[in-house]
Amino acid sequence: MIKNGKFGKYGGIFVPELLIPALEELESAFFKYKDHSKFNKELDYYLREFAGRPTPLYFASNLSKKLGCKIYLKREDLLHTGAHKINNTLGQGLLAKYMGKKRLIAETGAGQHGIATAAVGAMLKMPVDVYMGAEDIERQKLNVFRMEISGAKVIPVNTGSKTLKDAINQAMRDWISNIEDTHYLIGSTVGPHPYPTIVKHFQSIIGKETKQQILEKEGELPDAIMACVGGGSNSIGIFSAFIEDNVELIGVEGGGKGLESGEHGATLCKGTTGILHGSLSKVLQNKDGQIKEAHSVSAGLDYPGVGPEHSYLKEIGRVEYVAITDSEALRGFQLLSKYEGIMPALESAHAIAYMEKYAKKPENKGKTIIVNLSGRGDKDMFLAAKLLGVET
Repeated sequence: MIKNGKFGKYGGIFVPELLIPALEELESAFFKYKDHSKFNKELDYYLREFAGRPTPLYFASNLSKKLGCKIYLKREDLLHTGAHKINNTLGQGLLAKYMGKKRLIAETGAGQHGIATAAVGAMLKMPVDVYMGAEDIERQKLNVFRMEISGAKVIPVNTGSKTLKDAINQAMRDWISNIEDTHYLIGSTVGPHPYPTIVKHFQSIIGKETKQQILEKEGELPDAIMACVGGGSNSIGIFSAFIEDNVELIGVEGGGKGLESGEHGATLCKGTTGILHGSLSKVLQNKDGQIKEAHSVSAGLDYPGVGPEHSYLKEIGRVEYVAITDSEALRGFQLLSKYEGIMPALESAHAIAYMEKYAKKPENKGKTIIVNLSGRGDKDMFLAAKLLGVET
């Protein structure tokens, strides 16, 4: 390995020995191609022509007037396949092609990463298998159909909590058995080195664009940036360009039924240091070190771990992490839909809900706030309607 993949004490590589050659091959290819002119020219083309970059930085005038702040939305929901996930899947899919891999595997929770991988696999003519917890399949039926119609095979995982954690376990087992011709396309800043670094690299385009756009619109940096945090890819993507600046950075976790209920996905708010899916980070675990089940109304935040760089950023105090409950997120979903005509994914609705709380504090009046709208709400319409007591 060229790097040890550590963020402070977090990160690293905690995997079976059998996976080390594959991780070394991946790290070597990433550092070879990440600054390679032909690779980047091809990736830029796909990001622009296939995915639809750059995404707008939209001034939410109605919410700004209502809340007394300048509120901007980074519209990652407008990308092809409906979420920021396509940035990373295009990057890793192309990297796999340059590495000579013939097959992609992935895991998904909310389905957005699975759809993005299926779309990229279809475009690059690579077969795709997607592991998905049976519980998430039930919550995200429309997204399962979208993956399958793009040619991907969705494999249900019936072990454990039947959610994202178990889907990752199963994808890892597949990869161990098929290392020669298969690339495991991890969708968030989790997993062993080099994955957290790779995913951050391909998602950092969100922050670079945002910085340029806010300077063009306001002539100065914002006061605060907010993003939801499950594994942490959309948040690290937008935060990455502002780490060295005097900008308040806030990550919003899934508070589920409340932090004291024990039924939540707020790893950074309530977790402790442990190992999950190949790296050291904050995790939800019991006193014996067994991973606890997470809960969130949004499948994308229903994960008992988080990317190791987030654990480091919390430890050094650079990013504040907060939690929003299921019912508060539902209010965020309604708020943005009603005032701006934009239906956010339930994941993003957590960040919207916290933005409202933040903006209502007297000391924050008049501030410029950016919320990263990581995905659109089409996938959550049936669930939202059910939670609101509306028959569909």
